[in-house]
Amino acid sequence: MGSSHPLTGCVAGKSTQNTGQPHSAQRRSAPVSGSQRGAASWRRRFRETADMRTIGVIGLGNMGRGMALSLRRRGFTVMGYDPAPAAREASAADGIVIAEGPSALWRDCEAVVLSLPNPEVVDAVLLGPDGPLHGAKSGLLIVDTSTSDPAVTRRIAAALEPAGIDLIDAPVSGGPKGAHAATLTMVIGGSDRAVALAEPVLAAMSATRVHVGGVGAGHVTKLANNLLCAAHLITAAEAVRMAKDAGVDPERLLAGINAGSGRSGVTQVNFPTWVLNGAFDSGFTMKLMRKDVRLAESLIGALDLDLPLSAQVGRLWRDSVEVAPDDADFNAIVKLQLA
Repeated sequence: MGSSHPLTGCVAGKSTQNTGQPHSAQRRSAPVSGSQRGAASWRRRFRETADMRTIGVIGLGNMGRGMALSLRRRGFTVMGYDPAPAAREASAADGIVIAEGPSALWRDCEAVVLSLPNPEVVDAVLLGPDGPLHGAKSGLLIVDTSTSDPAVTRRIAAALEPAGIDLIDAPVSGGPKGAHAATLTMVIGGSDRAVALAEPVLAAMSATRVHVGGVGAGHVTKLANNLLCAAHLITAAEAVRMAKDAGVDPERLLAGINAGSGRSGVTQVNFPTWVLNGAFDSGFTMKLMRKDVRLAESLIGALDLDLPLSAQVGRLWRDSVEVAPDDADFNAIVKLQLA
């Protein structure tokens, strides 16, 4: 997503931010959470993380390619796959080893990162005929950075667990720029053990990491975050419209709001960076945000909750195609009020 994720970084109960250390140094200092573990546990974790050298990336679009390059800069051997020839060619030109298909990644990598467009694709990749249940390397760790359906994530994790394959969900905020610069924010769902094991890989791609619970909790948190962002864009646009019609300059209005309790990531970042200047070039589309809002609505429905404001936000995002088509920047939703 864009820069609307104000979460503070911690993994498994400890602040965990990218320190700029080389890959090998961070690998030796993976944090431990929860109850104190003995020296034997520390030695075992060191051996496990030290062996994590070859990382696969499935999905080499704007986000996946950026994460693959960040992993490569941190000293990992990186293999990648994408069904689109253009994505494969661009990544190969940047030095990423391109595999013939996902099967090679399951076989040859210690961990595989997914950057895929929707839950249906994630399901097909992980539980399909070319998935990791058919020939994965023993002890494989899979990190799903997609924004996905937590129910799908939990179902897949349960299917993979008997084969000794760990799945953690680590959806990201920060956009393509953050993926390339390794400044992403991750909200992470998974067991303490799996998240600690993944820490060197996660640290190579992100600046802020928050371990929010078990498998699926990362996707629940990301949907909540994006639902709030979707609502904030609409309410901020309405507030700007009201103040502008009342004779207050939008930039001065936002300076006042950002000094008070009404501020949000949208008023502090999105409006000055992509809206007021007319840029609308965050790299995240209306189509993707509409998908995330739909996933949030689906979760609300599955929980049998009556959330009227969320329902209205969903309706506005669905019905705004004429004002902001799917290929427009997601900030274009403000044009409902600020045409």
